[in-house]
Formats: sequence, structure tokens, C-alpha cells
Amino acid sequence: MKKVSFAEFGGPDVLHLIDAEEPHAGPGQVRIAVRAAGVNPVDWRIREGQVLGAHPTELPSGVGQDASGVVDEVGEGAEGVEVGDRVFGEGSSTYAEFAVLSAWVRMPEGLTFEEAAGYPSVVETALRIIREVGVRPGQTLLVSGASGGVGSAVLQIARDRGITVIGTAGAANQDYLRSLGALATTYGEGWVERVRRLGRVDAALDLAGSGVIRELVELTGDPRKVISIADLGAPELGVRFSGVAGSVPEALAEAVGLIARGRLHIPVEKSYPLAEAAAAHVDSQAGHTRGRRVIVV
Repeated sequence: MKKVSFAEFGGPDVLHLIDAEEPHAGPGQVRIAVRAAGVNPVDWRIREGQVLGAHPTELPSGVGQDASGVVDEVGEGAEGVEVGDRVFGEGSSTYAEFAVLSAWVRMPEGLTFEEAAGYPSVVETALRIIREVGVRPGQTLLVSGASGGVGSAVLQIARDRGITVIGTAGAANQDYLRSLGALATTYGEGWVERVRRLGRVDAALDLAGSGVIRELVELTGDPRKVISIADLGAPELGVRFSGVAGSVPEALAEAVGLIARGRLHIPVEKSYPLAEAAAAHVDSQAGHTRGRRVIVV
């Protein structure tokens, strides 16, 4: 099969489309014929060799953890799933023609493979950091860098729970944030005062790693009310860096429920063929994403 791999840490140019042995489903796993794979910042952070608190990356390595596709192998002990099922979930080396998933759920009606591939990690991350930051219904959550995949999920999940959300993003994404129910403002000079004019901030999330941790602590008044998923230096200011996944199966189940109720939709901004994974990483690292980017197989 074809898969994207890298044999050394570095920039996007270390990614190569290679011929590789097909993986097979182990106990409690399924294998899918991949239709689409989500592009996440963690993918290029791992490619660069960043230490994220997960298991060390062994080289050569595949790329990707989110995917959607059609089940074609069911491992021993994997229940409630059959060959031919359309699923999306999380596994390893998902930028490939076949991939093994360790957590999955059946795709809801009306969801395309491209859309489905964009949900697993971002919904798990959104649910986890909303829980960790301790924001409650009736309070206000500030989301810095709110227009990407995780931000899109956070805004919609928080609003579904009765939490007011203030989101910062570029000028081009202000209407998008408002369409998701957020109070929107731009980042850049004067952004702290613009946020203050929108209301008191009870908790804050840093999703972009744009050097705003001090300001988020200032706005909330407590570093314990700030979580970052993008700034590795956050702990130096007393802010928790959240990079370890929680319960993916529970997150996938909640995602399906939200989608079915019409409370969650994350658009796909751009799709790339497998051979253009490097371009997908370049665009992902540049930021300014509205929704998700996915690899189409």
C-alpha cells in the first residue's frame, strides 16, 4: 500500500509517499480502507521532533491519527462492528491507504468521509480542555485562536452547555465565529481591551500558541483558569499544558450525539491528496484555518 512516512525529524520536506506493508487489526482493533485522514497540529509537531509527553517516536514513522473509512478487518474481541461498516476514529499512521483504528464509531447519516475524518482528535481535545479548565454553565470562556478545528468544536460544545464564549481570530474569520454563537474579536494590538469590552472572562483556552499566556492569566486573574494546547512554555507561567488524550471512545460517542442533534458541525476548509501531505502540513502550520484540513485517499 501507499503511506506517508518520515525517516528523520524536520520540516515538511521530510515527508515522503512510500510503498509499505499493509497493517493488520490486532485484538480490539479494526482496520479500515482509509477514505480520508484528519490533519492535526500534533502531526507536524511530532514530525518536527517536539516532545509532547507522549511515547517517543520511533523512526521511520508514519503520520496521522484520525481517519474515516470502511472496515475491512475486525480484530479479535472488537465488538459491535462488521466488515463493510463506515466508521471514523483514531489510530496510527492514518495518512495511508489502510490504517488500524483503536477507537472508532459508526458514521452518522449525512456525514461525508472528509467531514468525519476531521472530528476525532478535535472533539476529544475540546471536551478534555473544557473539563480541565473548569468552566461552568452561565460563565464566560475566552478562546484564543478560535477558528480552527479545536476552536470550532469548543465554541459549539460550550454553547450547547450554556457557556458564553468569546473567540479571537483573524479579521476574515469574525463572521464564522459569530455563526458558531461566539462573541468575536480580532487578535493583534489592543485585543485585551477589546475582550474586556465584551465581558468578564471566567476561564480561557490558548489554542494557537501565539504568545498570549500572560494576557490570558491577566484576564482570568488565575493561571489555574487557563489551559494551553499549543504553548509548550505555558507551565513556566503556572498554566497547564494539556497534551495527553483522554477517553477517545467516549468523545467519539459524544461527537455522534452532538452531530445527530445538529449541535456540532466542523467544515472542511481544504482537502489534499495523499501525495500532497507536505503541503497540508505547511498550510496547517501557517494557521488561519477555518474548520479542518484533511487528506483524501
